[in-house]
Amino acid sequence: MEILRCEGVKKIYGSGTNQVTALNGIDLSVSRGEFVAIVGASGSGKSTLLHILGSVDKPTEGKVVIDGTELSGLNQTQTAIFRRRKVGLVYQFYNLIPTLTVRKNILMPLALDKKKPDMEYFEKVVGALGISERLEALPNQLSGGQQQRAAIARALIYRPALLLADEPTGNLDRENSKEVIDMLKLTNRNLEQTILLITHDEKAALEAERIITVEDGRIISDERREVKSLHENA
Repeated sequence: MEILRCEGVKKIYGSGTNQVTALNGIDLSVSRGEFVAIVGASGSGKSTLLHILGSVDKPTEGKVVIDGTELSGLNQTQTAIFRRRKVGLVYQFYNLIPTLTVRKNILMPLALDKKKPDMEYFEKVVGALGISERLEALPNQLSGGQQQRAAIARALIYRPALLLADEPTGNLDRENSKEVIDMLKLTNRNLEQTILLITHDEKAALEAERIITVEDGRIISDERREVKSLHENA
């Protein structure tokens, strides 16, 4: 089942001689449960694409449909609500609230909507991410890898249609980077979470089942591949 569709997506910044085309006709379809890596050099347009898919920015032309909703039809308030409920965002920097416990950080998206959490699902998420024993800790009491796991849990708590991970290993050493990618693979397989990983890390990209390469604002390759299981990688 298709969860994401882009049709002719263009993004142009500036005007006249200062005009820059960041995206130049992106057509893309992602099915529910896929783990997709989007790669490209700096300036290729991959981060612009992420911002548009995350409804942080709007395309100049074209259509983006996520879980049956066309983003261009939403006003500013509707867009903010859609992003919180339907798009999980994980960045290089964890953006955890330092004065709140890990538990409260994870549950924050639900608290903003005054929604009661599904504690069975909460326990499943924190268990899968290996942070069940750190829920009452403050962010500064965690390692970088643990903080990123908490950020992933927060992004998952609303059961989003898409989890967008923007260079999630960029602030981590090699060991913690591998752990975070393994956690993303676990959430993809055990929670059937659709994931788009934006990365310049070749080893991280090779853990995805599909690799899309962006260059000069266009998709130049879209490769599907067999991925080893976590057990095989161990």
